[in-house]
This record gives sequence, structure tokens and C-alpha cells, in this order.
Amino acid sequence: MAGETLQIYFLGTAGALPTPNRNPPCIMVRRGSDTLLFDCGEGAQQQMMRARTGFLVDAVFITHWHADHFLGVLGLVQTMSFNGRTEPLVIYGPEGVHEFVEHTQHLGKTKLGFDLQPVKLGPGSTVRYDGYRVEAFATCHGMPSLGYVLREDGRPGRFNREKAIELGVPPGPLFGRLQRGGEVTVEREGEQVTVTPDQIMGRARPGRTLIYTGDTRPLHHGPLDGLEDADLLIHDATFDDTERTRAAEVYHSTSGEAGEAAAALKAHMLALVHISSRYTSTANHIQDARKRFEGEVIAPPDLTMVEIPFRE
Repeated sequence: MAGETLQIYFLGTAGALPTPNRNPPCIMVRRGSDTLLFDCGEGAQQQMMRARTGFLVDAVFITHWHADHFLGVLGLVQTMSFNGRTEPLVIYGPEGVHEFVEHTQHLGKTKLGFDLQPVKLGPGSTVRYDGYRVEAFATCHGMPSLGYVLREDGRPGRFNREKAIELGVPPGPLFGRLQRGGEVTVEREGEQVTVTPDQIMGRARPGRTLIYTGDTRPLHHGPLDGLEDADLLIHDATFDDTERTRAAEVYHSTSGEAGEAAAALKAHMLALVHISSRYTSTANHIQDARKRFEGEVIAPPDLTMVEIPFRE
């Protein structure tokens, strides 16, 4: 697990309307050999080409059924089919995902070369992968809507090679057994002795955590359980702080409110997305967020890639 990469491609960071520089929402996450899409706005496949990511997507997670968050799926699945895909594609989403997949399958006149498999999620739903999981949580957007947490499994502590040798464990396969949590028996001073992982392994270390809110009111206005201490919080920041009243009316957040959420959740890094087309600069967004959050704040341009390292 120590070698698994966690890369986030910001393929679309615009609000409801695209701009010359920003596409509708689409976040690609590459975790090891897996590729997941969180929302898939119009033009997503062209952004994939520009970012040189390819189209080998393992699953799509939709936050809600506003068109700017899903229209890219229609073209993407056609391209996948033209390219010869045969492996099923799972599309996760809130209530309405089965109807969406049914419409998608019937809009094109040609039959797809692979199956689309809809899976309805709700707050608390978990999708398990090898070494990590994706959890859904409720957001506040005036309609059924979800945010998603990608949470890696915990990592074992550091292996103390010198201590293992001191306890009589010879370098080789027995080292690996201890690192995987198994006990080993060795001969020490003529006696058979059992060596356990807790004798030579350091304190367990957390995996990495990524949160994507989709469109929502500030995340800290709801329950915080399970959302604290994320390595990266990707939060709705449709407006800057001059539009707090408007943001509340349309169930979005300002950049300052996103900063407040990041501080309340004790996130380590904040990415501001879903930027309204009324803004040609995000300087005010970043300034508003930094007034309320001491960690790193970015408003990533489209095609930005951020890699999350392991914490030590």
C-alpha cells in the first residue's frame, strides 16, 4: 500500500455555466490502478484528452441530478463503446440513478458495447474497494444530493528491522509475515520463542482521506461525524463573500463559508470549486477562505492535478 498514488484531476471546476476557461463539474481521482469520476459535466471527455488521462474509468459517482453534473456521461459512454469497452460501468448516485441510466441507454441509436449498472446510494452508503472505500453523506442543496468521502484503510506502523533481528528474527520471509500482522516462531538461545507484530511494529498510521461535497450549503452546518481531518476538502464555493445572501437562497456556499467548513472539519487543504461564471478571477475567493482557514487554500484552474502524499 505504501506505493499507491492518490491523484486528483480537476477536469471541471465551473458552476452551472461553463466559461472559456472552466468546464462544468468533473473530478477524476486516481487511486493506485483505480480511476473514479465524481460528477461528469459536459465536455468531460475532452478534458480527459487534454489531461492525457485516457478513458479507463472504473466507476462514476454523481452527487445530484442537476444537468451540469451529469451531461458528460452521455458522450463519455458512447466514446467508451466506440473504443471497444466491454467491461460494465457502474454509475452510483442518489435517488433517480436508475432512471438516469435507463434514459442514457436509450438516447443513442446504437447499442453500447457494455452494460451500465446503476446503484442507488444514500447517506451512510459505502462502496468498498481494495484498500479503501467511498462513503456517501447527505448535503444540503434543496433536493436529494450527496457528497462523497474517499477513505483509505489504515496503514501498519513502521517496521523496526533492528528490533526484529535483536529478537532473533532473521531477515527474509519472516519479516514480511510480521509486517502483514502474523506471528512468527524463532529459535533463540536454544528455545522456541514467539515474536508478535506489536513487538517490532510502530504505531498504526492513518490512510489518506478526500472529501468532495458537490453543490451544497456549507458542510459544517450539518453533522460533522466522520468528516474530520481530511487531507483534502473539495468544497462548493460558487460565490465570494459579497453574495452570502444569494448563496443561501440557491443552496450554494461562498468561499468564506467553505473556509469556515474546512476549519471546523480540521481539513489539511481546501480546494474551492463550482466557481460561478460571473467571476473572471478567484483572488477574492481565496482571500475570503484564508480569513477563516489557516491551511492551504487553492482555487484550481481546470486540468490541475494534485497528488496527496501519505502523512508521516
